Amino acid sequence: MNSLSLYLLSFITITLTFFCFIDLAFALTSEIPGRRLLDDESSKPRIDVTKGYMSNEDLENAIMAFGERCSNISRIYSIGRSVNGFPLWVMEISDKPESEEPEPAFKFIGNVHGDEPVGRELLIRLANWLCDNHVKDPLATFIVKNVHLHILPSMNPDGYALRKRGNAKNIDLNRDFPDQGALVANYPWDGTQDKRKEYYATPDDETFQLLASLYSQSHYNMSTSKEFPGGITNGAAWYPIYGGMQDWNYIHAGCFELTLEISDNKWPNASELPTIWEYNKMSMLNLVAATVKTGVHGRIFSSDTGRPLPASINIKGFNQTVKAGRLFADYHRLLVPGIKYQVTASSPGYKSKSTTIFLEEGATTADFVLEPEISSVGKIVETGCPCSGSNKNRLEVVDILAHPQMEISLV
Repeated sequence: MNSLSLYLLSFITITLTFFCFIDLAFALTSEIPGRRLLDDESSKPRIDVTKGYMSNEDLENAIMAFGERCSNISRIYSIGRSVNGFPLWVMEISDKPESEEPEPAFKFIGNVHGDEPVGRELLIRLANWLCDNHVKDPLATFIVKNVHLHILPSMNPDGYALRKRGNAKNIDLNRDFPDQGALVANYPWDGTQDKRKEYYATPDDETFQLLASLYSQSHYNMSTSKEFPGGITNGAAWYPIYGGMQDWNYIHAGCFELTLEISDNKWPNASELPTIWEYNKMSMLNLVAATVKTGVHGRIFSSDTGRPLPASINIKGFNQTVKAGRLFADYHRLLVPGIKYQVTASSPGYKSKSTTIFLEEGATTADFVLEPEISSVGKIVETGCPCSGSNKNRLEVVDILAHPQMEISLV
């Protein structure tokens, strides 16, 4: 399993941010500058808007119940605790959830902003739908067999409990990622160099548009938005932000991240949640499946040992490097179809190798076998990875970060 990157801001006109994953977000009417939020009593709900929504305790129980009921295709793990001590539980869904496989990963992140709770409700429904249908529904079967899906229903349980945007320390979690310094000019979506509100594209702009449109067009009515043509938008063209999760992930982790704005109402009546789920179900499923159904995928091997080689993949014209997975040396790169691409595999101590592909509709496979370089004394440079069964007993040639291929945030 290796990593890839993607971020895209898609606005849903009705209601619904993993890839690399998924973050379901709510479209805000205004942005608060800076990372620490000002106390705004007027923004706090005056009625019990949480009625019918899961409490943090309810959510934890639902996650554990899912893990017990669907143990054959799931793994429950924690990535830590919130400021106030709530566990941050993640549900991994795969036909082999305890194993590393040569497959892409995708993550959904919900409830990044505490007062935007719809995402956490939808993500629990998504997990249970996949459990109930992975044998009888072809799309569910495809996802479970070919993707490692990681779902974090609530990134901000403290903010949810307090019914406010920030966390327990009043920090906006989607403005608190490290500043990029000089890299700010390269922000994929949300920030511009001069901090003006204008379209600011990444080298993967067409791929982001493709993925955003896939979600929008699979949705009940997102693509009919009057404010956003086709139901999608570039983040910086909408409103620039800095310190956001999607820009940081794209630059530093090679993760394509989309923020999906899924509701015009932050706290829709709980009775509307089943309808909201139905409106967004196919969009969520199709986006996860796109991780496998589009782009170029493959593995890299050493010619002298025949073993997997965790090398790097570069596409000519793009400045993003994809790291192949450590164990299987698999890579997964989302690209727009209908175009020729030059794909290059490289690794320290090995000769780089390039190939040209024409990416038609659907995915393409391109495997590489790299030859060792010869040193000045005629000896093969000893680099590579024996890739034994144990992750603890092997030579580390490339520092690979184990992060998802696609991320989506449901804020």
